[in-house]
Amino acid sequence: MAFPTAINDQITDSITQVNTLVLGDAPAVAGSNLMVATSQALGNAAHSATAAQQASYVTSQASTTASVASLLSTETASAGVAARRIFGQ
Repeated sequence: MAFPTAINDQITDSITQVNTLVLGDAPAVAGSNLMVATSQALGNAAHSATAAQQASYVTSQASTTASVASLLSTETASAGVAARRIFGQ
């Protein structure tokens, strides 16, 4: 201490050491918090991309199913007449 006080020197030295420890640990804690936040954000982005891809596949499957059902529900005779008109025979 720079000047004498009524507080025991061991107490002031202990508090000084703890304050120095906190100041020394602050950059490491800040870096760790940044890395944790970044990893959580990347995990959320990957999950979101996976969910969007799955939704896209569901939509594609539904449209394919509807198209095939439409093709299969068309009667054969009307399909033949339409093909004849298209090809001009």
